[in-house]
Amino acid sequence: MNSCIKRVVDLFCSHCNGPIIKHGLIRGRQRYRCKGCKITRMGLYCYNAYTLTINRDVISHVKEGCGIRSIARLLNISANTVLSRIKRIAVGINKPLPAIGGTYEMDELKTYIKNKSKECWVIYALDKHTGEVVDFKVGRRTNANLKIITDTLLISNCKKIYTDGLIQYRQIIPSSIHMVKRYCTNKIERKNLNLRTHLKRLNRKTICYSKDLLMLESCLKIYFWYNKKYT
Repeated sequence: MNSCIKRVVDLFCSHCNGPIIKHGLIRGRQRYRCKGCKITRMGLYCYNAYTLTINRDVISHVKEGCGIRSIARLLNISANTVLSRIKRIAVGINKPLPAIGGTYEMDELKTYIKNKSKECWVIYALDKHTGEVVDFKVGRRTNANLKIITDTLLISNCKKIYTDGLIQYRQIIPSSIHMVKRYCTNKIERKNLNLRTHLKRLNRKTICYSKDLLMLESCLKIYFWYNKKYT
């Protein structure tokens, strides 16, 4: 891991596609600077974690369901680096604004943190037409946590909110827009299946469980809302 990794320096900046020029030496290794955005980078990196595409590679592996140690082995970087990169990437991702007057489905996905006695729920809502997740909350299935998601939907002046028969929904969602019907939550139930299939930490029988709440939230942020502009 400590051996230097040679990288072919492109003629153009990877950020703004502007021309690059030489920009001095550091310990005998050449640096380069973009004429446009002024960003500097090395032409020779000593660690894989410094390469320009490492964040994109970490995100791709997270979305494909690889565990932390699996990513570390595949990218030849340390597990601690993977953890810190995932958390740093997640901080820069913002949830989308819900559409005004939209129709939504809401449900909860059961999982646990650290051990099976510490149960928690992934509470989230998605747009019934586009399938995009608009908000989520990880924690106990309490009225307070459910209300965080429903408030996001109510602020957007939503037309309908479809849920299952959980009694707590009747207490926090106005009856005029709350719908509980057969097959009304098909899209979000399918999303639950996708989550359990794509994210190993959410599998029903797995040893790749989440060890802390922040890491689970960070992985869900990347899975739900990652866009190339955050690379």
